[in-house]
Amino acid sequence: MRFHSVSRLLLGGMLALLAHGASAQVFDDGIPAAWHCVGACGTAEADGDVLLAPNGGNRYGWISTNGGAAGVLLPGVNSPADSGGGSLLQSHLFTATAGQALTFQFNYVTTDAGDFSDYAWVRLMRADGNQAALLATARTSPGGGSVPGFGMPPAAATLTPPFVDVSGPPPFWSPLGADSGTCYVEPCGVTDWIGAAYTIAASGNYYLEFGVMNWYDASADTGLAIDAIALDGGALPAVPEPSAWTMLAGGLGLIALLRRRR
Repeated sequence: MRFHSVSRLLLGGMLALLAHGASAQVFDDGIPAAWHCVGACGTAEADGDVLLAPNGGNRYGWISTNGGAAGVLLPGVNSPADSGGGSLLQSHLFTATAGQALTFQFNYVTTDAGDFSDYAWVRLMRADGNQAALLATARTSPGGGSVPGFGMPPAAATLTPPFVDVSGPPPFWSPLGADSGTCYVEPCGVTDWIGAAYTIAASGNYYLEFGVMNWYDASADTGLAIDAIALDGGALPAVPEPSAWTMLAGGLGLIALLRRRR
């Protein structure tokens, strides 16, 4: 095999390895393998009162307090000791450059209200596990206001629309389990899809965190649907695994050796 053919095969294979897993439609094939879930997470097609997201895929991702795990909450937001479980979904680690636009859509769905103020959040996290930015919050309130979440820390993303009430009849949505179609205390319902945009402040490696928590009790469940996640309009660029970089370095070394022999 000629030298240039070997070079093309090596470089093509290594670039394909580094790009593997990139997808513009994040949830069309289910929760990506590199993502991490605590509690109850999944994907769904248009389901009940939660339709597909604008500019999203054929499926969206979701998290729900139905089947949630103990101890899931947003740091800095106090909750009663006997609060119910929550769920957390974290993306793969990705590389972002200062000035890039991070965008996503979310839809808050709840069967609880009044003094039982379940809540949800979206955070941008650094690779070391520390928060880079609280992007968005949602929380039911007696007055109906849901986004931004009342009594929660200010969020950094620009939302469209900027203020949203939860509305509608009791929400029908499969991730709510037996609570689908019920309402403990009005107002219950959905916010519908809300657009969020955030400008990356500093270059680095990050991951996204989506969370939902059941306030005070373990009934009257709440969930969050998410989709259309993009960085400058494209897929989140995964940080290459060490093995991929090792293969790249080895391949480049082999190319150099072939050049010397030639």
